[in-house]
Amino acid sequence: MLIHQVAIKNFRLLADVDLVLEDQTTVIVGRNNSGKTSLSEVMRRLLADGSAAFQLEDFSSACYDHFCEALEALNQGADEDAIRALIPTIELRLKFTYDPAQPQLGPLGPFVIDLDPACADALVVVRYELKDGQLASFLEGQPKEALTPEARVAFFRVLRERIPTEFSVKIWAEDPNDRDNHRQLLPGALRGLVKTGFINAQRGLDDVTSRESDVLAKTVEGLFATASSASADTADKQIAEALKGAVQDIQTQIDANFGGQLKSLIPALQTFGYPGLGGQELHTETLLDVRKLLSNFTKVRYAGYGGITLPESYNGLGARNLIFILLQLAGFYKAFRAETTEPGVHLIFIEEPEAHLHPQMQEVFIRQLAKIAQQLVDGTQDKRPWPVQFVVSTHSSHIANAAGFESIRYFLGAPAPGAQEGIRTTRIKDLRKGLKDIQPEDKKFLHQYMTLTRCDLFFADKAVLVEGLSERLLLPVIIAKLEVADPESPKLSSQYVTVMEVGGAYAHLFFDLLKFLELRSLIITDLDAVEKPGGKACAVHLGTYSSNACLKAWFSEDDPFTLAGLLAKKDAGKVLKRNRIAYQRAEKEGDPCGRTFEDAFILANPKLFGLTEKTPQGLELEARSKAEEWKKSEFALKHAIAETEWVAPAYIVDGVRWLARGDVVAPDPALALAVEAAVPPVEGGVGHA
Repeated sequence: MLIHQVAIKNFRLLADVDLVLEDQTTVIVGRNNSGKTSLSEVMRRLLADGSAAFQLEDFSSACYDHFCEALEALNQGADEDAIRALIPTIELRLKFTYDPAQPQLGPLGPFVIDLDPACADALVVVRYELKDGQLASFLEGQPKEALTPEARVAFFRVLRERIPTEFSVKIWAEDPNDRDNHRQLLPGALRGLVKTGFINAQRGLDDVTSRESDVLAKTVEGLFATASSASADTADKQIAEALKGAVQDIQTQIDANFGGQLKSLIPALQTFGYPGLGGQELHTETLLDVRKLLSNFTKVRYAGYGGITLPESYNGLGARNLIFILLQLAGFYKAFRAETTEPGVHLIFIEEPEAHLHPQMQEVFIRQLAKIAQQLVDGTQDKRPWPVQFVVSTHSSHIANAAGFESIRYFLGAPAPGAQEGIRTTRIKDLRKGLKDIQPEDKKFLHQYMTLTRCDLFFADKAVLVEGLSERLLLPVIIAKLEVADPESPKLSSQYVTVMEVGGAYAHLFFDLLKFLELRSLIITDLDAVEKPGGKACAVHLGTYSSNACLKAWFSEDDPFTLAGLLAKKDAGKVLKRNRIAYQRAEKEGDPCGRTFEDAFILANPKLFGLTEKTPQGLELEARSKAEEWKKSEFALKHAIAETEWVAPAYIVDGVRWLARGDVVAPDPALALAVEAAVPPVEGGVGHA
């Protein structure tokens, strides 16, 4: 049994999303404030907490107006069902897949209500909604006329107070083939079906070595608590009893010796001569508790030199973080086995496991996660399977690339379609489905490239794909020069831009991925003029065709595809939605055009390179000749570091200015304004992240 799909509505940025989970490990990636944390938070509240509690600010910004519409419907005399349908709810839908041939469905049994023998899915709906019979009290005392901005503020202030008391959680099973067929269930049925575990991004591991940190010791305490439970594994029970026995032996000695000596420190009451106290006597009793010993007096230490042990805070943060995660996973597994009735699925969320880990360790962690789970199973006597599914959210390109495309879910925060300006929602893009049409060999290349180059494409706001080393080294200098020359223009340096050196032969393989990620991108490539298709390289004015695979793919609809056609393209003809291509052009009308970056750079700076030819054709040939005198790396390093008084080629300037202008990801206004300035801010903010 597995959770195959999760659907969430109206929780913060997750206004309406669907997430398909992998059988073992699903990796969540995306830019900051794209809804990744909201995923684990809504699952924690609806699946783990005893009684879920939400506030007004937890509802998605996109659904605030529906509260106002419900009040308007009430004032117009609409029936109760129509009004309730307008009041927003926070909903979590879980689709389980199971083997219908199994004789027993275990805890999933109450949720299977369809009569289709071929159906292997079960739907569980968890909804935070207005309680039955509470509609009148929820909207009581509100204005009877249309809400003014001031009345709207007062209306939402009242709702903020009423939602926690007037709303509650309902759980029901739903027929996957018939939404009208459902069965309401008690919360206990869901807790028996899904067990959750959460390893938060903030793990209490600080870098203070002047005092000892007890984070790992407290984790050990949790392992002991699980081992002491009545339903714990037999081997764990034996260890817990042995610990208790050891403490009891110490307790006996304390009662006999320590207590007697301590008693002598207390003077007899009769010596005070106070009336009424003479016949009483004080005794001392010292009690030891294993849990208190673990939490207050037991510390995890590391072996040092010469018999000296070192505090846990003396170990590196990376090692402590990894040990903490491993101990937590072990604790989750032991807690799972200790359940009286074994849950059907164990869903574990791990936030930002990369904290303090060096890149290689990050990659090993994500690759080893499934093996770690299996090792915990193999370490038990009965080797009972652990039906665990991991959801890992990360900002690490190393983890994302090591995980592979199929397991990645890309969270994209974007303006809500059709909504008021400023309202943003999350869209979840499944790379397993989104890249299914890419040829396997191309997909393999993309994965290997991104892994080898540590590409952070999944986390950037914008991307630049460049032809080679020269462009990559000189691009930051070009951007800085443009921003100094035009300080009022949008600044690319303040945006999160990733630069990838992919070459003209491979850039086109990224087109589908860039389109799928909806990432505003600039592709800088070369004209690569040739005499004829398949012919020799030549100067631009002598060529008829381009050998550049990227240009051929970009302008694949051009018939015929010619060098003259490329040179005639205007700026608008080089843009496809969020992507733009840039290649060599004349600095101004009638000037020569370079074939490569180095050619174009020299032609843009004729005095710097001492060009003497007078005709455009002669200048182009002279520039090509001078470019051939340089190694590309030497050319780029000299003009990036030693010689910086130059002008950037026009085609790159055009592309950089285009990239800087548009699609800058705006911060979620809900982080600064509650309910889009209609609801006064409350302490703690709305946290739509």
